[in-house]
Amino acid sequence: MRRSGVGWLLGIALLMTSVWATADAATPAPMSDIPTDIQLVSEHWIGYTENDGSGLGWDLMREIFEPAGVRVEQRIEPYTRAVGLVQQGEADAWVAAYKDEVEGTLYSKWSYDNDEIYTLGLASKPLPTLQTLAKYRLAWVRGYEYQHYLPNVVHFNEVARRDHILPMLEYGRADLYIDAKPEMDFILAQSNDPQRYRLTYLTAIPLHLSFADTPRGHALRDLFDVRMGDLVHSGKLRPIFARWKHPYPFDTDGRQSGTDAAH
Repeated sequence: MRRSGVGWLLGIALLMTSVWATADAATPAPMSDIPTDIQLVSEHWIGYTENDGSGLGWDLMREIFEPAGVRVEQRIEPYTRAVGLVQQGEADAWVAAYKDEVEGTLYSKWSYDNDEIYTLGLASKPLPTLQTLAKYRLAWVRGYEYQHYLPNVVHFNEVARRDHILPMLEYGRADLYIDAKPEMDFILAQSNDPQRYRLTYLTAIPLHLSFADTPRGHALRDLFDVRMGDLVHSGKLRPIFARWKHPYPFDTDGRQSGTDAAH
């Protein structure tokens, strides 16, 4: 619910002075510079960023921004287009960015979730690990840039869509497909024989917002980091993760439970 009048200003003032030790050390934007809305763009992820505004990701964004008087406006686009819109200043931030993924945008210091990364391959093949990825021909969705966040990546190909992942594995055009767990579940649901395939957990990669390098982007990034510090410290995000049956990504002392994967 958006606040108004003196109450809204007091709420923002309290937020901007509540930075604790792990929040961004940069000086927050003045209250007058904080926009009243944020235009977020995301790929469509099942149960996370749905077209109708439902999902864990959208619920988290509303909890982070709207109590601070910033209305969340969401837009669904393919991942590479989402990145481009933010780079061009046509959207304020994109959802589920990996830290320092592309140049020319602003990354939050705080992450808000973890991407649990898995491989999908034929069950008859050897069990992969992070240490043995160099042995495999890998594939993932275009724009995800896993080669920068996973170790030992040598051979990889990018695909435009997830429609033909199972035939790609079946006919040996790739050894392993890499993606987050919900997308893997969606792909396996298309198979008449899911036992033929095997999911293997690799790592967890922290998820950030990446903001446009504009005055709006700077103000919204600073607000995001202040809000995340407060919300993690208070535990107010935990019920949202529980409602969506999603692992809570922060320890009780406020540290993020996932760690950046090795490059």
